[in-house]
Amino acid sequence: MRFDAYLLPRLVRPQQLRGAAVVVVDVLRATTTIATALAAGARRVVPTVSVSEARRAAQEHRRGRTVLGGERRGLRIPGFALGNSPGEYTAATVGGSTVVFTTTNGTRALARCRLARHVLLAALVNVGAVCSKLAAHKHWHVVCAGTRGEVTCEDVLLAGMLWHVWRALHPAAERGCWNDQAELAACMASTACGSDLLAYATQLARGASATPSRQLIAAAQQVLEHSAGGRNLVAIGLSEDIAAAVQIDLVNVVPVWKPAANEIIPARPDSLP
Repeated sequence: MRFDAYLLPRLVRPQQLRGAAVVVVDVLRATTTIATALAAGARRVVPTVSVSEARRAAQEHRRGRTVLGGERRGLRIPGFALGNSPGEYTAATVGGSTVVFTTTNGTRALARCRLARHVLLAALVNVGAVCSKLAAHKHWHVVCAGTRGEVTCEDVLLAGMLWHVWRALHPAAERGCWNDQAELAACMASTACGSDLLAYATQLARGASATPSRQLIAAAQQVLEHSAGGRNLVAIGLSEDIAAAVQIDLVNVVPVWKPAANEIIPARPDSLP
């Protein structure tokens, strides 16, 4: 049993993730928005690194409805139908569609995981569903997207929350069973959220229907509001995205990236044995 966190994509080599079960985290906002889009009925999300690649991919997926979404410097890209705000991705805007999606940080983090066996996308809005899906796996890898090459509080918070659930699933695990980056994330999450996080993690580990307390959601919101990413969103008039991102377990969907097809789809009930 083991838990390895990487607080930036560049802190892990793709070869280290070969054949592994990996969770990619970009709370503000890519993984939050992708989970929201799939929960709203999008058929798939096609992640791309560049704007030009996104436009080409949209042309290649012309059969059926295709929607271009993404951001640069936090704002919707000119000519794109949608930006990177979770609230934009509704049944009316993306239901039944293929969403071609590019963001500054999240899609680059995915590319780092191309050799993994399973790549799941986690956010606060679906953390419980992701943990339930991974419960049978003893070794979890968590890759944080960061922001423009810097570590971000919101991603570290979620990595720490994931560690606490993993630890509750494996109470016999000793200190050598996780790396120092996981230790940092776990300490940050427990400092920010306290006993409310421990209670939530214990519920998830028991397979119970975990209900996050109002105090846990409020603590997460405080972290996001004070993070660099949160402050950036406030500065560009998108503070509502923070409120959307802290809705713990709002959706019961686990996005899974399939590198060969380069598509993100909802995990099947029988997948990830």
